[in-house]
Amino acid sequence: MSKKANNTTSTPVLVSWSSGKDSAWALHTLRQQPERYDVRGIFTTVTKTFDRVSIHSTPAWVLKQQAEKLGMPLYEIPIPYPCSNEIYEAAMRKFLAEVEALPKHLTASHFAFGDLFLEDIRAYREEKLSGTGFTPIFPVWGEDTTLLAQKMIASGMRAIITALNPARVPTELVGRWFDAEFLADLPDGVDPLGENGEFHTCVVDGPMFRSPIAAKPGRIVQRDIVSASKDDDDKIHTSNTAPPTYVYADVVPL
Repeated sequence: MSKKANNTTSTPVLVSWSSGKDSAWALHTLRQQPERYDVRGIFTTVTKTFDRVSIHSTPAWVLKQQAEKLGMPLYEIPIPYPCSNEIYEAAMRKFLAEVEALPKHLTASHFAFGDLFLEDIRAYREEKLSGTGFTPIFPVWGEDTTLLAQKMIASGMRAIITALNPARVPTELVGRWFDAEFLADLPDGVDPLGENGEFHTCVVDGPMFRSPIAAKPGRIVQRDIVSASKDDDDKIHTSNTAPPTYVYADVVPL
């Protein structure tokens, strides 16, 4: 089946949606180029054990509201906890088949990712999509993360720090808003967008949304990240080579 856009010369795209700032900005960047890209939906892995977006820990109710505020279809890819790369990759292959089977006006030829500079993650995505008929694109790749963080905040984006690695970032920063004060409080050597896995976010407002999500930071918990096997280096989920203990902040309704 052809994956070309229907009645348009723009490239049909689905966006890998972590629920956080980087994927949101990647989507926003694509939407600002309608002559080149036709953004048709978002997809994300959801850990069914917790009913939350994997890694970022965004609750399912917020994820659904994000899709509604974006005005586009949401494709959830269920995975278990713990989840090995083998299980993750099988779930992604199933998703690719489902995308292929979508009606012509909904399917896509390209998948967009919000990666910024981690070469191993980009190479992983390119390798796994090679030969599938789908092409990965990286709309914000190579942007200066300090400048991009400032641009996000200036745009009106609001995001909650929902997860952090306490070995890299002080625990008290979880549950904070991603704003200028948060950036100022980051320790030296921490990427301002957390690209090395230092922290993760949940976006509740910004120029990509029709209106804000009525949410705020909630209860804070600490949890070990358990590998599916002792030999599993799940690099698609984190750039760390050993699974850390993460600290999480819930997102709750206002």
